[in-house]
Amino acid sequence: MQKNYDGFAEVVGFGERPAIIVVDFINGFTDSACKLGSNYDEEIAQTSSLLEKAREHNIPIIFTTVEYGDAFEEAKYFLQKIPALQVLTENSHWVQVDKRLQRRQHELVIKKKFASAFFGTNLNSILTTKKVDTLIIVGCTTSGCIRATVVDALQYGYRAVVPEQCVGDRSLEQHQANLFDIQNKYGDIVSKDTVLHYFNQIKGVQLDV
Repeated sequence: MQKNYDGFAEVVGFGERPAIIVVDFINGFTDSACKLGSNYDEEIAQTSSLLEKAREHNIPIIFTTVEYGDAFEEAKYFLQKIPALQVLTENSHWVQVDKRLQRRQHELVIKKKFASAFFGTNLNSILTTKKVDTLIIVGCTTSGCIRATVVDALQYGYRAVVPEQCVGDRSLEQHQANLFDIQNKYGDIVSKDTVLHYFNQIKGVQLDV
C-alpha cells in the first residue's frame, strides 16, 4: 500500500558555523579482515577529499570510534545483540581511525559505546563551545550509527546534513532505505559537491577549532 509523504522532506539547509562528524570510519569497520568490516574504499576516498577541503577552510572535524573495556560492562545488551563488537577493545588496532583519512593531531576523537555519536559522550558540549549550528555527518553505517547520530543531531538543535557519497552500509538496500528515511524526517541528503560549494561560500569566516 502506498503511504502518504505529503508534508515531509522539506529542506533545512546549512547554517553559518559547520563542523564535520566522521562517524566510525575506524579499522574495525573499514578493514574487511575484521568480522565487522566491509569495503568502504570509495566512501573513504570521497570523505578524505571532503576533509581536505574542510581543513583548508578551518572547519572543525571530529571523529568517533567505538571502544570497550575488557570487562565489556559498558554496553552489555548491545554487545549481546552484536557480539562481533567485542573486538573493539581499548587501544586495539580495530578502534583506530582509518589512516587514509589522515587525521590531524588536534582533531578530536570521541569514544562511544553505542550507535549515536551523542549518546553518553561530551560531543554536544564540544559543539556548543564552538557555537556550531550545522553538522556534516559522514561515515558508517547509514542504517546504524549515521542514522542514530542524525536523529540526535536534530533533537539537540543542529542542522544535519549527510553527503551521500561519504556514507556507506553493509547492505545497499538498508543504505538506500535509510537515506530515504533521513531525507524525509531528520536531515538533508545532499551531494558532496553541494557541501564543497557551501564551504566556498563560508570561506573567510573564522571558525574556532
